[in-house]
Amino acid sequence: MSTIHPKPGGIYSPVLTPFNTDRSPDHDRFVRHCRWLIEQDVGLAFFGTNSEATSLTLVEKHKLLDSLIDAKIPPHRMMPGTGACALGDAIELTKHAVDAGCGGVLMLPPFYYKGVSDEGLFRAYSTVIDSVADERLRVYLYHIPQVSGVPIPLTLIERLMKAYPKAIAGIKDSSGDWNNTQAMLKEFQPHGFDVFAGSENFLLANLRGGGVGCITATGNVNPGAIVQLYKTWKEKSADDTQSKLDATRAAFAKFPMIPAMKAAIAWKTGRSDWSTVRPPLIELNPDQVSQLQELLEKVQFEMPNALSLA
Repeated sequence: MSTIHPKPGGIYSPVLTPFNTDRSPDHDRFVRHCRWLIEQDVGLAFFGTNSEATSLTLVEKHKLLDSLIDAKIPPHRMMPGTGACALGDAIELTKHAVDAGCGGVLMLPPFYYKGVSDEGLFRAYSTVIDSVADERLRVYLYHIPQVSGVPIPLTLIERLMKAYPKAIAGIKDSSGDWNNTQAMLKEFQPHGFDVFAGSENFLLANLRGGGVGCITATGNVNPGAIVQLYKTWKEKSADDTQSKLDATRAAFAKFPMIPAMKAAIAWKTGRSDWSTVRPPLIELNPDQVSQLQELLEKVQFEMPNALSLA
């Protein structure tokens, strides 16, 4: 008999992809990082922006997902990013995620062509859903127009919900526009469409508005503190907790986010290869690393049990 798991909610991290010095994915460290996050009650939204997902091949993504399954990481806590410009790639990876038992998939729209119509985006999503043709599929739309260049408007969400009321499960709103998130909460959350904020900066506001949590980059490095706010957001201390999270996020945001988070893990683990990124990204230079460490020390940044990621 299959186990019924709760819907995805709480804190998810777009898991950083550790690379070897030759820039090949390091499967062992990837598994250790994911296990470290799960132990702190953080779900796994790997193959997202901060995973350098668009710099990974489809084969590499298959193998990384399989590494987690082989390591007995609970698949219901996984929400891999399966969106792609090529619909065939999106279909293949989405099928693989569903077959693995993932709790959902996070799906970018096809993002190379800009200025496309709502009709075109609807056809893209419907093609994937119809091709996967599996009642277990739960799609979480990924709205990050400042990076993708392709927004997911409210009108499209409404149409997708009506056409696929079971498959269209929610959204990650990484627009940074609280008014947009608020509109989604008002229009769609009451109908079972779950809204994740795209940053812990909006976690408290999102929860107060009826949202289910956040999928946030710095979940990679500051998971415990973010989860603490999720668990205590109704308490009087919540605003102070949010302010502390904002301060830590601001320290990372002074630098390119992905190299900065990898530099922080390299610092806390003593493994310099944690800093490795794939082009076109580049590592922080020594001056930037020193500045980042100074800022993080000022906000009393910690990574408990970080040596397990080495």
